[in-house]
Amino acid sequence: MPDPQISFTEDIPRSIESDVDKAKAVDAVFLFKVNGQGGGVWTVNMKDAPGVREGDEGNAECTIELSTDDWKAMTEKPGIAMQFFMQGKIKVTGNALLATKLQAVIG
Repeated sequence: MPDPQISFTEDIPRSIESDVDKAKAVDAVFLFKVNGQGGGVWTVNMKDAPGVREGDEGNAECTIELSTDDWKAMTEKPGIAMQFFMQGKIKVTGNALLATKLQAVIG
């Protein structure tokens, strides 16, 4: 199970770089807040400057907040993301429909 640090510094950037046009097709900026040991805050830009940056750049259209344990579980079984959302384990603010586009790029 990749921890959030590995996901946001290695895995997700690699996925975005492997197909920048696919990332740009998502056409949104996301903010991830992963709470707990090994967590952090990252801006994932899939719009004008695709990539991942540590911290909140202040331009997110969709914010996703969850625990490190839930992040690890989701990376192992991406299909449980909706279940976690329905259980309140994942909080989404802003344009929640944008979150459904993430799977294609970072899943």
